[in-house]
Amino acid sequence: MNDHNSKDNYEAQTLILNDSNGNELFCYLEQIVKVEEKEYALLTPVDTPVSLFKINENDEPELIEKIEKNEQVLKNADAVLQEHDLKLIRSAVTLTVSGELEEPIYDELEEDGIEEESETYELLVSFNLLEQEYGLYIPLDPFFIVGKLIDQGALLIEDDEFDKVQPLIESELEKSSF
Repeated sequence: MNDHNSKDNYEAQTLILNDSNGNELFCYLEQIVKVEEKEYALLTPVDTPVSLFKINENDEPELIEKIEKNEQVLKNADAVLQEHDLKLIRSAVTLTVSGELEEPIYDELEEDGIEEESETYELLVSFNLLEQEYGLYIPLDPFFIVGKLIDQGALLIEDDEFDKVQPLIESELEKSSF
């Protein structure tokens, strides 16, 4: 684990999170929570997490939850991001973007009359592929990931194990916040 990362002068340990498919994600270690004698880590990605949306005929974004790493839509997204000196990273858990992003201007977001459902995301870039519009959106809510600490990194908690341990971690966090 690295003891220091200089991005944005944010000081936190960093580590590599692995998922069950061998994908990696470089993360900040935000907090360690002990549950049933096991240590779990609350992590946040070092790079900016993004979500891919398909824009339907009513100009409403529809989240694409599963996408293969080598699909053409991601190649197009990467090309558009490169025009802005950004890079799309196909990592564990989520797609991320590395590079210098401008901070969102929340006054402008409010003025645009964004509907309630889309208030949790900000459009980063949009692009077309085969006459279909897509967008990469940045989640505005904090993006936490739960991992189990192993060796010098962490293993992503997935599926049934996540469903089991999530309420226990939330309970431990509530106890420690008082």
